[in-house]
Amino acid sequence: MLPGPHDPAIEFFVDALGFDLVEDSPSLTNDGRPKRWVVVRPPGGGTAILLARADDERQAAVVGNQVAGRVGFFLRVEDFDVAYERMTVAGVEFVTSPRAEPYGRVAVFLDIAGNRWDLLGPPLPDMPPAAG
Repeated sequence: MLPGPHDPAIEFFVDALGFDLVEDSPSLTNDGRPKRWVVVRPPGGGTAILLARADDERQAAVVGNQVAGRVGFFLRVEDFDVAYERMTVAGVEFVTSPRAEPYGRVAVFLDIAGNRWDLLGPPLPDMPPAAG
């Protein structure tokens, strides 16, 4: 595949977040224009993300604000410290420092479009379990 506008998103999700590139193939829009079909997912994850480009001004106006500035995406990892260090070194912007909550360790980061994500890891051993 030739380099193009999807490449920074692929680099962010694959290199910085450690996702797997599931598919990167040519495709067509509903009206027949060429596009790339790019899919990534966390290793071992059952859910994937389509890295789509905005197709018009209306779509472009909401890129990075799909959930109105709230955290709307969650990346759960087994080793919080390793993931946080890898992502920090890769230049991922964290908007909160890591903190311990009863449900696990968490830090909020921004993806390449400005969407807010929670990086979630297991609770610290000395934290009481979350009420359920």
